[in-house]
Amino acid sequence: MLFNNFLHHTFLLLSFVFLLSCQKSEPTPTDTPSVQNDPNQYGTPLAEIPATADIVMYEINERAFSVSGDFEGIMPRLDSIKDLGVNVIWLMPIHPIGKIKTVNSPYCIQNFTEVNPEYGDLEKLRTLVTEAHKRKIAVILDWAANHTSWDNPWIQNKTWYSQDANGNIISPAGTNWQDVADLNFDNTEMRQEMIKAMKYWVLQANVDGFRCDAADFVPFSFWKQAIDSLRKIPNRDIIMLAEGARKDHFNAGFEINFGWEFFSKAKSIFKSNQSASEFLAAHQSEYAGIPSGTHRLRFTSNHDECAWDDTPLGLFGGKNGSVAAFVATAYMGGIPLIYNGQEVGCPVKLPFFSKSPIDWKTNPDMLKTYKKLIAIRLSNAALRNGSLEQFAHNDIVSFRRKSGTNEVFVLVNSRSTNKSYPLPTVIQNSAWKDAISNENVTLGTSLDLKGYEYRVLVK
Repeated sequence: MLFNNFLHHTFLLLSFVFLLSCQKSEPTPTDTPSVQNDPNQYGTPLAEIPATADIVMYEINERAFSVSGDFEGIMPRLDSIKDLGVNVIWLMPIHPIGKIKTVNSPYCIQNFTEVNPEYGDLEKLRTLVTEAHKRKIAVILDWAANHTSWDNPWIQNKTWYSQDANGNIISPAGTNWQDVADLNFDNTEMRQEMIKAMKYWVLQANVDGFRCDAADFVPFSFWKQAIDSLRKIPNRDIIMLAEGARKDHFNAGFEINFGWEFFSKAKSIFKSNQSASEFLAAHQSEYAGIPSGTHRLRFTSNHDECAWDDTPLGLFGGKNGSVAAFVATAYMGGIPLIYNGQEVGCPVKLPFFSKSPIDWKTNPDMLKTYKKLIAIRLSNAALRNGSLEQFAHNDIVSFRRKSGTNEVFVLVNSRSTNKSYPLPTVIQNSAWKDAISNENVTLGTSLDLKGYEYRVLVK
């Protein structure tokens, strides 16, 4: 998104009331008429779409991922992504970028049904999706529904856009996104064209769903209308992720939305010495009142964070701290996200308005660690959908998860200094297996943890 400064998260997390007040009005929901002449399905839809709780998502910034910065530059690393344990790839926007008032942001969409020639063409995208599907990896596209560039062909339809009192098309209210024009979701015709464009990519490029940008700015009724329409496509299992905090996204049909509150809490705990026990409050707040089977996306980095704030190394205290934060984030609940380069501890911020290729030879030890941590999550049902019991402590993130006979006890030192942790009474004098080393472990009444050390114990 065009969050040109670090106020992105303050805006999403602390100004939620403001966001609600800025939403487009809610027209009476209407069914989308059957669109004639939809293109035929290209290719064979992926049969192995993972269950929501089993998703491990990987975000690709095309401009950073390779020296060439295009679809072809992604394909040589698909095996590495697969080996990491990923089963869903999220591609940042693939569309042509507007030229009027431009800052060269990929979220400034010039045409919703074309491919940015910087990345390739439709055939190259199809090849990428096909190669991902061969590895049983689903592919979702980033979709910026809230606005278009000022030179998008839609701009000729003035009523499709929000206007001021003088009839001038405006940028999204309350933002500094001057390179985009705000869409008017009261307009039925625009909504139908938007849905038609989303269906186009499912049918013509065989993609498996969408990550919907700035979802809080778009009315519930549109998301419900769009998702209902997408799910009517025959023989498809569509993944829908909302970049937003509104809980009504789940009622509209999204299976996942962003865990901004949890991420903010992680930064406060690791950087500002807030009590580690605060993780549970953030987790419970994000899951309160949402439908069963839906989840929050949990992350220690994404394209906005890594461009405007800092890398995981900078946010969480270096290599060891960033991995420790990932353990707490990926294991407490929700759907884990890895942003490209995170797995090798990329030490520099990655822009997405310009190219800045990742050095994939950095920190091979971290790549090995991330593979192991994700493999542990995939092999333990308790870490994907088990019950959660946290043990309060100021410095140590400590919780137990259970699913049937599978039990996992996780400890993460959120501080850079050594800590002695008095074990909870129910855990004392118990036998486990260390999931990292595969060694048998018998616990006593306390455990010493080095700075940023973590332990994952299983039964």
